[in-house]
Amino acid sequence: MQKHEQWSSKIGFILAAAGSAIGLGAIWKFPYMAGTNGGAAFFLLFIAFTLFIGAPILIAEFVIGRNAQKDAVSAYKIIAPNSKWFLLGWMGVIASVLLLSFYSVVGGWILSYLGRSLLGQITGVANYESLFNNIIENPYESIISQILFILLTIWVVQGGIKKGIERASKYMMPALFILFIILAVRSLTLDGAMEGVKFFLQPDFSKI
Repeated sequence: MQKHEQWSSKIGFILAAAGSAIGLGAIWKFPYMAGTNGGAAFFLLFIAFTLFIGAPILIAEFVIGRNAQKDAVSAYKIIAPNSKWFLLGWMGVIASVLLLSFYSVVGGWILSYLGRSLLGQITGVANYESLFNNIIENPYESIISQILFILLTIWVVQGGIKKGIERASKYMMPALFILFIILAVRSLTLDGAMEGVKFFLQPDFSKI
C-alpha cells in the first residue's frame, strides 16, 4: 500500500495553511474594501462569516482530505462512489488553475519590483503609477517575471510536503509577518495616518 507523505509538525501545517490564505489582498485590498464598506462594521461581518461559514467549510475539507488521503477529485470518488460529487473536486482544481493564471502575473510584478529595488531603481521615484505602467507595458519584463515566478512555484511544490511546501512556509510566513509589522509601523508614521486608521476602523453600519 502506497504511503502518503505527511506534515512533519503542526506548526508547519498551520503556516502552510496560513500561507494559502494570507497574501497581497490582506495588504491592499482588505483595508480598502473594509474602509469603503463600513469600516469596523464590515470587519465584524467578515469575522462572523469567517467563523460561521469559512471555518465549517475548511474543517469539512480537512476531514475529507484526511479521510481519503487522495487528491481533490479522487477523494470524492472514495467517500461518495457512484455519485457526481467528484465534480466538486474538479471545480476546486479549475478554480486553482484560474487563480494561478492571474496570481502568477501579480507574482511576476513583485519579482520585477524586487529586482528593481535591489538595483536601486525604486529609491527616489517621483511617480509610482508611471513606474507600474512601465513594468506592465514591457512585454519582455512581464512575461519573463511571470515565468520566473511559475518556475519558483514549481520548484517549491515538486519538493513535496516536507521538503517543499512546509520548508518554504517556515521561512516565508515569519518573514511575511515581520514585513506586516514593518509596514504597519511605517504607515502610522506617515502624514494623515490617523485619517487612514479612521477610514479603516470607524464603524458605519449604514454602508452594510
